[in-house]
Amino acid sequence: MFEKSTDVRPGVVLAAVAVVQFMVSLDLSVVNVGLPQIAAGLGFSALGLTWVIHAYALTFGGFLLLGGKAADRYGRRRVLLIGLAVFGLASLAGGFAQVPGHLVAARTVQGIGAATLAPAALSLLATTFPSGKARIRAFGIWSAVNAIGGAFGVLAGGILTQYAGWRWVMFVSVPMAAVAFVLAARGVHADRVTTRSGRPDLLGAVLATGGLTLLVYGVVRTDRYPWSSARTLTTLLIAIALLVAFVVVEKTTRREPLVRLGLFSNRSVSGANAFNLLIGAAMASTFYFMTLYLQNVLGIGPAKAGLMFLPFALGVVAGATLTVKLGHTFSARTLLAAGALLSAAGFAWFGLISADGSYVADILFPSLIASVGFGLCLGPVVSTATVGVDPRETGTASGLLNSSRQIGASFGLAAFGTAAHDRTGQVVTGETLTNGYALGFTLCAGVLVVAALVAFGVLRRVETVAPAVQTLVPERD
Repeated sequence: MFEKSTDVRPGVVLAAVAVVQFMVSLDLSVVNVGLPQIAAGLGFSALGLTWVIHAYALTFGGFLLLGGKAADRYGRRRVLLIGLAVFGLASLAGGFAQVPGHLVAARTVQGIGAATLAPAALSLLATTFPSGKARIRAFGIWSAVNAIGGAFGVLAGGILTQYAGWRWVMFVSVPMAAVAFVLAARGVHADRVTTRSGRPDLLGAVLATGGLTLLVYGVVRTDRYPWSSARTLTTLLIAIALLVAFVVVEKTTRREPLVRLGLFSNRSVSGANAFNLLIGAAMASTFYFMTLYLQNVLGIGPAKAGLMFLPFALGVVAGATLTVKLGHTFSARTLLAAGALLSAAGFAWFGLISADGSYVADILFPSLIASVGFGLCLGPVVSTATVGVDPRETGTASGLLNSSRQIGASFGLAAFGTAAHDRTGQVVTGETLTNGYALGFTLCAGVLVVAALVAFGVLRRVETVAPAVQTLVPERD
């Protein structure tokens, strides 16, 4: 389907993918800090304001598989450029929003753009660096940039909102999208699509996109409608029915399937996605509970609270750097399990927070442990999920991996947030809030232990041929 180019510029590809990942990670967190100012500036109601977050989450989570398939079918560079253009223009439009509907619409389109460009970028990284030291280094850089973007988003959101105005939490993505677009347009060689195996499976695409969108919607709305409510149960049942119908269609269709189900027989793909779902649930909850504890219990302002996330980002960078060094000696399975257990230890420490605690004792030290663990996980899980996959399916595999992270994050925030709220109870004090957040952290620790068990139980041990040519390919059964 694709012919390999002889004009590959790995450094430019890595730079473009790094900018893309930084931008997407930053956008996931930069808006949250500015929500009160956004509500005041545009006149959002309390219910309407949640859609500034939900609109992005729904389209991002729902369209990821479609975006990954588009990258495989129509070319990674082309789809990446389209996604960057859509994302950048939507960010610009969101910054100029005059009424709530304008901003929600812009965030919706932003999510579609992100779902298009994220799997295309990751697919480019996987095919440009197929093996050896370069692959380990590239995915180490990717994971470090991923963490820096998320943490910097919290810091940038607080500073921009406080000193420049909330509109800049939208405008900030525009120059990054432009830089990534120029890098990709000039330095990434176009895929030459020579053959296609058949007409695209449009029914499967509709079922998968609709099912994933409803699944994310049902989960994120548990902040308003309990898990046991008729609305939530109905939404989740419809989502499950659509996804089951999608599997049936993919097994029987004579068209080119959206996801070839045989892809899941690859233990590295299925194991990495299961691990990624659990890690996503815990990692998304990190910023949520830490932010609430710092501001609601310790009384720290948004800008200063954002600054306090920097050690966490540096810890992830340290973990990612360590992965580059250890990746030549230890298997991906070992690094994933070790990282998950180290993060679990950090979250167990978080679970000891107190209402009269301090940033240094209750947040700084455990965050350094947890963040280094996350850094050990991020690069290997992406590398494992895409290595050994047919080049014609790397976009699909990348879309799957992004979907598992997004679904895990949505379920984690909803489930752990609900548990924390129930533990807090009706009487809201510093003590009761702390009890709720502590429970949330403890549940995250338990999920991370399960992730370590998945790494050992599902992924095969990697046989290292030589440090210079290690490919992180799982052994066959």
